[in-house]
Amino acid sequence: MSTTGLIAREALSEKQQDEMFALLAAHFEGVTRPQFDRDLAEKNWVIEIRRDGRLLGFSTLLVCERGFEGEPITAIFSGDTIVAPEAWNSPALARTWIAAVNSLRASAPERRCYWLLLTSGFRTYRFLPVFWREFYPRFDAATPPVFQRIADSLASSQYGEQYGADGIVRFNSPQRLRAALAESPDGRASNAHIAFFLERNSGHANGDELVCITEIAESNLTAAGRRMISQ
Repeated sequence: MSTTGLIAREALSEKQQDEMFALLAAHFEGVTRPQFDRDLAEKNWVIEIRRDGRLLGFSTLLVCERGFEGEPITAIFSGDTIVAPEAWNSPALARTWIAAVNSLRASAPERRCYWLLLTSGFRTYRFLPVFWREFYPRFDAATPPVFQRIADSLASSQYGEQYGADGIVRFNSPQRLRAALAESPDGRASNAHIAFFLERNSGHANGDELVCITEIAESNLTAAGRRMISQ
């Protein structure tokens, strides 16, 4: 039986943190425990998916208030995220993630809420077109100037000089998806969103992270995203 949950980072047990590190290290090269611990310490929420008690996926989040052009906004930064291949077809993590961020957004309804997603894998990028109507960058529309300014502001403040003018974060100590996971299966590259990601982030195999942005709002959910909430 699968279970999912939103957990405050400070409530994690040592065993849970060990499980998270082991799962991440099994799927990424370049993962070290000190680096994992530092990234986790910067976050305040963790979403996890388990099956029969075994951890199959998780995503760490930093949810905070930031200023943008004189107005406060809620910013959500994604940290380490991984789902084991055996759970790729499960909607559990997506359902819990969407419900969780909508709940977190609702805690400050007077502020607009933006999710800054960094991704070195096309599977994570595909999360955007499946569940969100408006997101950037994308193959079929230019990024509106206001979204670009928000992305630049958040990425620059969070990642400093590691964030480049090309919209890519190149970490000093990158994590790289293991070769079998980084490869695009036969036929998948014909998908316009995946083809765009692979071209836009040509260094993804080296751990380069494409900066993406979307607004967290129920009106921005696709039909599939709304089903995640209704379930």
